[in-house]
Amino acid sequence: MNYLISLAIGYLIGSFPTAFIILKKARDLDITQTGSGNVGALNSFRVTKSKRIFLLVLIIDFLKGFLSVMFSVLLFGPEFIFPMLSIIAAVFSHCYSPWINQKGGKGLATATGGTLGLSVPIIIIWIFMWSVLYQFRRDINFASVYASVMTALSSVFGFSVMNKFSYFHAHSKFEFGFLVTIVMLIIISKHSSPLKERLMKKIN
Repeated sequence: MNYLISLAIGYLIGSFPTAFIILKKARDLDITQTGSGNVGALNSFRVTKSKRIFLLVLIIDFLKGFLSVMFSVLLFGPEFIFPMLSIIAAVFSHCYSPWINQKGGKGLATATGGTLGLSVPIIIIWIFMWSVLYQFRRDINFASVYASVMTALSSVFGFSVMNKFSYFHAHSKFEFGFLVTIVMLIIISKHSSPLKERLMKKIN
């Protein structure tokens, strides 16, 4: 039951379509039909050119992940698995919100907020790998996909170090690596589509 409650907490909080609601109220815009169609902070800025709206969306999306972890910890104590399940559910429902026909953002702000409250090494590795990859090829989606792949691999092969410096500790390498990998796969699912579209255009 605790597993289901943890998932439900994350899913309900993460599903709040921040950018969609803010742009609808502030500018009467449907962000799912504007710009890239991504329901996140970056597309909000591209569409509105408003730093205030960008920051507001970014902060709320960040808090969705962070609060999901905090509520789970308050309910179930310092166990790794419960807040991690909340992060997974929050990132998933942020990316595929049931309130806007399974559309959503790309999950980075929500995942960052959640992992900041649970395991900072995950964020550090992801940001480091993203920075290196972006210098190699200045493509946000490319860097995000492969930074996520490298973070997933690090969670398995660097389990002992990452787990040691996490706020709450997983009971096994499988638990840590498997759950972190699920989060990374959700992020990859949202960033890989633009890469596939560009590849198909080149082929055609």
